[in-house]
Parts: sequence; structure tokens; C-alpha cells
Amino acid sequence: MTELLADVILAGAARRSPSLEGYTVVVAGSAADLEAYLRLRREVFVTEQGLFAGSDLDDVDDDPRRIVLLARADDGEVLGGVRLHPARPDAPDVGWWRGSRLAVKQDARQLLGVGAALVRAACAAAEQAGALRFDATVQARNEALFRRLGWIPRERIHLHEMTHVVMEWPLVRIKQLSEATKSPLGDLVGALVGRSTPGFRGDDGAPVPGSDLVAACDAILPSMVERDPEWAGWCSVLVNVNDLSAMGAEPVGLLDAIGARDASFARRIVRGLAEAAQAWGVPVLGGHTQLGVPAALSVTALGRAERPVPGGGGAPGDRLRLSADLGGGWRPGYRGRQWDSSSHRTSTELRALSGVVPALTPAAAKDVSMAGLVGTAGMLAEASGCRAIIDVAAVPTPAAASTADWLTCFPGFAMLTAEEPGRARAALPGFVTSAVCGELVPGTGVGLRWPDGTVTDAIDHTVTGLGPAT
Repeated sequence: MTELLADVILAGAARRSPSLEGYTVVVAGSAADLEAYLRLRREVFVTEQGLFAGSDLDDVDDDPRRIVLLARADDGEVLGGVRLHPARPDAPDVGWWRGSRLAVKQDARQLLGVGAALVRAACAAAEQAGALRFDATVQARNEALFRRLGWIPRERIHLHEMTHVVMEWPLVRIKQLSEATKSPLGDLVGALVGRSTPGFRGDDGAPVPGSDLVAACDAILPSMVERDPEWAGWCSVLVNVNDLSAMGAEPVGLLDAIGARDASFARRIVRGLAEAAQAWGVPVLGGHTQLGVPAALSVTALGRAERPVPGGGGAPGDRLRLSADLGGGWRPGYRGRQWDSSSHRTSTELRALSGVVPALTPAAAKDVSMAGLVGTAGMLAEASGCRAIIDVAAVPTPAAASTADWLTCFPGFAMLTAEEPGRARAALPGFVTSAVCGELVPGTGVGLRWPDGTVTDAIDHTVTGLGPAT
């Protein structure tokens, strides 16, 4: 009971509002700011409401990660405050944040909208802090306010002889990423893919009928080619080799198509591409180059696999496993979006990565790419006719990456596989971290399972619209 009370967001009874020209919501940045906030909390929760005896301080106040927001009047008076923080003060941040201790001065609770302004600011601050789940426990009398602000009630509980409501702010970072990168695919290419390769609809590569060849093709964003041509050339090899690796194929050759404004710029693209091809030991067999045009780069890769691993071979009850190279760091200029795990690896290490999926012998596999880990899980689940559940705290994550960034970035090398429980597997390269971090269940979309057992919807629909790979 005490632990639950520590998370309650409360506000007192309404009083006459003062005559003020305005106020601003700011982050508490000094000891004086924090003391003013704590003093206001004592006035509201200890003196006025009697919810705590003597002090309302708790472990969250000692968490250096917690953020305090203040509503400060034009004359400097603190009218209200709220804090937001990782839900578990004594554990690593896994993207679950909570709002608590919302306090507003008695004479500022009408007309000024201080409480609502603080709640809105807390939502924005939580998203900026990398929250993928943001909730709060509020008195039932304040439920209507939170509903008007877009919060969703999850459950009703009884605390301190009062009814409270656990409210959740709907964070849409993952859903927006999925919709921006993958949702148009079904309408655009649904009629083209999967007809000649049953069971491989929507895969990273495509088995070539009548042979053991697997073909994959990826284009690099033109803005990336323009901004960082050498890195774009490197990544054009990386992403295509990853696509082949996801199907258990050994790469045998590359074809490139390059567009550039002049020969000097094209040479920079080629330099990155050639260095990557040499690093992975995959020859460039040919291609096409055109000058005097906007920057563009796409690469086709060919590989061999006797039994290609489909992206849609999973079934309810299968376990989801992430096998990733957590070494390296954020690519300069792409922090939170692109993890560079490859440029520091030796050729021997890079070539060993093509053996990861064959060693796991999974029922289904996909490499994590533009849609991030959660979007990729949604694609694997969709192709398998299932729903994916990801155990957020079990996902192998680099120490230098927040959970939110890691679940939504391009991670360099990361393979998501579906396997039957207890399935035997061979050893993986020593620099690859592998762990079961979820499961496939009946349904659609992707849910995130948190340390308290709660499952929140990250994606509530199919990702690509291509449907099951039947």
C-alpha cells in the first residue's frame, strides 16, 4: 500500500484563482527550484490533504534520472509542479516512465489550467526522455481531466480510502515509425510479390525459382547518400548482406546502381561500397553508374542457400530471439537512429555473421532494419499469421543506447528469429549477444510486455498489409 501511494498524482480541492497575467512551465534547474517544489508538495499532500505523516519524500526523489517541471508565474512564484521518472527507481530504465506528485497551489486551481499545463508538459518531457510507456495513478475525481488531455484509463484501484484510476498516456513513436516505413507496402507491391515463391511473401530476399540462389535488393535513402556518401556506400553492402544472412544464405556477389551529380561525388560512394565489399569478401559483379543526376544508390545481392529460412515460418507458441552485435556505437550524425556495429569489425568477424541464422536453425528469421526491432517483429508476426509480444527488459541492448532508441533504430547487425521452445542451436560468434525476448501468440500487431506483466500495444494492426506468407 505504501509503495502504491508513492506513485499517486493528486490535486486538492478547487479554490479561487489569483489574478495573474500568466505563467510558464519550466524544468526545475536549481536547488531553490527543487526546494520550492518540495515545499509545495508538503503543503498539498501533508498539510492540506493529510495523505502523509510529516513528509511525502520517497525513493524517487533520490533518483538522479527524475525530472521536475514547475509552473512559474511571471513574478517568479511557483504555482505548481510535477515529477516524471523511470517507474523503477532502483532498476535500469527500460522505457517505462511514470508521472507523480502533481501539486498545484490552492489559489491556482481554477481558470489558469496549471494542472493541465503541467500534465501536457510532462507528456512531452516523457517522450523526449525516451519513454515508450508513460502512466500515472490519479484520484478518480481527476479522471475527467486526464481523459480530456488524451489519457486512457487502464484500471481502478482503492488507495487510502479513495478510488484511484491508473491512467496511461498513448505514446505513438513506434506506431508512427511502422506506418511511415512499411504500411504502404501491401497496396503498392502486394500484387507483385510472392507469386513465384510461395511461403516467402514479404521476405528480406527472394529465392530464385529452380536454383539455390537468393536475391536481395535495397536502396539507400537519397538524403543519406547526399549527406554521407562513403557511409552510404558501406551501408549498401551491409543491409544487403544482412538480408541474405536473415535467410541463411551465403553472399556470392553484388550489383550496384549509382546516381551522382559528378564523378567526384560518385567516387566517394564507390569508395565506401568497395571498402565494404572487400571487408565482407563479396565481389561487385557489375552495375550501372549515371552522372549529372541527384544522388541515388541501390545494390542487389546474390547468395546461396539450400534451404532458405522464411520470414513467415513462425507459429503461436514460438519464442522470439534477438541475436545482435552490441559492439560499436552511434554513427556520428545519426545518434538514436543508426548503430554502427560493423565498421570496426575484422573481415573474419563480418563474414562469420552469415552463419548466425543457420546456427540457430529457426522457423522464421528477419534482419532488423528501417522499421526497428518492434516493426520487424510485427513483420515477422504478420507473415506468420500471428501477433508478437516483446519482453522489453529481456531485449539485449547496448549500454550506450536507451531502450526506446534501440527498439526503433537501425541496429547494424541484429537478427530476429522465431524458434520452438527448447530447440537446439549451434554456437554463435563470441561477439554476438543472443537472448529469447518474446513470443508469438494468436492475433495481430505487436505488444510490449513490461516488468510488471502489463502488455501495452506498440502496433495494433498488421505492419505491411502483405498478409501471411502462405
